[in-house]
Amino acid sequence: MTLSADFRADPQADPRAFLYGEGRLDPERAPALAAEMLKSCDDGELYLQYTAREALAFEDGRLRTADYARDSGFGLRGVSGETTGFAHANEISDAAIRRAGETLQLLDPTANALAAPPRRSNRHLYTADNPLDAVPFAEKVRLLQAVDAAARARDPRVVQVNASLLASWSVVEIVRPDGFVATDVRPLVRLNVGVVAEANGRRERGSFGFGGRHLYDPLFEPAGWGRAVDEAVRQALVNLDSVDAPAGEMTVLLGPGWPGVLLHEAVGHGLEGDFNRKGTSAFSGRIGERVAAPGVTVVDDGSIRDRRGSLSIDDEGTPTAETVLIEDGILKGYMQDRLNARLMGVEATGNGRRESYQHAPMPRMTNTFMRAGSDDPTELLGRVKNGIYAKSFGGGQVDIVSGKFVFSCTEAYKVENGVIGAPIKGATLIGDGPSVLTRVSGIGNDLALDEGVGVCGKGGQSVPAGVGQPTLLVDRLTVGGTA
Repeated sequence: MTLSADFRADPQADPRAFLYGEGRLDPERAPALAAEMLKSCDDGELYLQYTAREALAFEDGRLRTADYARDSGFGLRGVSGETTGFAHANEISDAAIRRAGETLQLLDPTANALAAPPRRSNRHLYTADNPLDAVPFAEKVRLLQAVDAAARARDPRVVQVNASLLASWSVVEIVRPDGFVATDVRPLVRLNVGVVAEANGRRERGSFGFGGRHLYDPLFEPAGWGRAVDEAVRQALVNLDSVDAPAGEMTVLLGPGWPGVLLHEAVGHGLEGDFNRKGTSAFSGRIGERVAAPGVTVVDDGSIRDRRGSLSIDDEGTPTAETVLIEDGILKGYMQDRLNARLMGVEATGNGRRESYQHAPMPRMTNTFMRAGSDDPTELLGRVKNGIYAKSFGGGQVDIVSGKFVFSCTEAYKVENGVIGAPIKGATLIGDGPSVLTRVSGIGNDLALDEGVGVCGKGGQSVPAGVGQPTLLVDRLTVGGTA
């Protein structure tokens, strides 16, 4: 992005004014300071960030919380060989950065030349406008009131409603010792709706959320928040009629969209570069091998406009792109940040991500999904003689080394002789990522990405991420049930 010449400009006209200004770091001084602090390193950067956040929560007919916070600071990272030195502070000043630079003196000096900078890009995948300032506080409260009233009006069995509105706006600047400077301004919004329905002494939950890297506008449209209400209520009422889930090894039909979170956890993390460089992933050393059934193509793409997991540039300044991980069942590559790419002798893929200036980057997913196949989803359902249809998932766990996972279903149904039957409760899916991919026997033509609510955790850091897949037929997956 083009640098502004006047760092004292109005922050609304030049977001970089939140990073630089009187009494703080001079933008003309930043590249020289980075060069001085990182002169003995192979690679590294000065990462500057300003973030504003808000969160409004409405519960049982009243506004429970309304939080607003802002934060700014820097992270200084130096890389020497395989060793990383990192220091951060919430004060963006010449003196604070110099103090942080003392930490990097513990690194062994390198004789290697400084790694080449990322390629430059002027691409913008989302607006630079601030969603927090675009809508008055009173209108945000009225939206949550409308959501609460609408959910209760949908059905008399709805006894509890909670709704939340979340937004953030972040300005980041990456300053490298070679003079490379890149800036990104990142909005992010989300609306969540949860309901509890009660009948005959039984209570069940339903939820729905959506958002992305854009302003609040789509969330305030009646068609948008109304659909969120409809889905949350529908799921809760469906679960009121649920029966105990069956248990055992059986055929599982996974719905499109959000069920891709299983792919994200069971397979995606295992395809991140650091695990594979260290040989701790089930996919380590398997480039060029068949790791999935024919037709299975998995990609990570951080360049999709306005998506929650997208970034114009990653947190090292590398432009994001579509990275093919598995193509027609063959393992093609891994997601890479700069450090792991250099050590593995490949190109960085734009997957260097960090939670904030307080964290060093690592290889992370952006929007990870399986591409569509050619099968009719209805025909795939017809193939299921005895199994379940999993439409939505909740939490899950995965072991990166083995790929073993356990996932809980928040909405699932019995399937007998190609017909969807009663909803089930307490269903969990148990397996391992590499095996599941080889048992895919049908891939629908209905690829869908999630609605924009995903949060990915790794190494103590959380970042927004996207998932997706078409309808997927998997043979012989273990279902842990309550029956």
